[in-house]
Amino acid sequence: MTQDTLTIRQMCDAFEVTPRTLRFYEAKELLFPEREGQKRLFTRRDQARLKLILRGKRFGFSLEEIRQLLDMYEIGDQQETQLRETLQAAQQHLGDLERQREELDIAIDDLREQMAWVEKRLTTLSSDQAAE
Repeated sequence: MTQDTLTIRQMCDAFEVTPRTLRFYEAKELLFPEREGQKRLFTRRDQARLKLILRGKRFGFSLEEIRQLLDMYEIGDQQETQLRETLQAAQQHLGDLERQREELDIAIDDLREQMAWVEKRLTTLSSDQAAE
């Protein structure tokens, strides 16, 4: 993003989210837009945080995990703690995703075998009926 602040509509357009999503993240203390009357203005910091929130969600992080990791930015150790904790959490999520993929691969193979059996059985039944 090149603008210092974005309106809620601009944020929605830029990140392909709904206003409700932005308000939800604000209520969960993940985003902290500035206020001008009723108008919300999202700073570059909010824009960066939203990008990280959406990425974290895509990777399977809970909102609480994301909030905790984002809050570590404030520690003041040049983000070392935040980066270490993020790496550790990412390694755990990667392991979970890989296990899920293995389970899916097994289920897919099993389903293919069952479908092949059904197709073979249908062919046999059709052949039996044609012979009669």
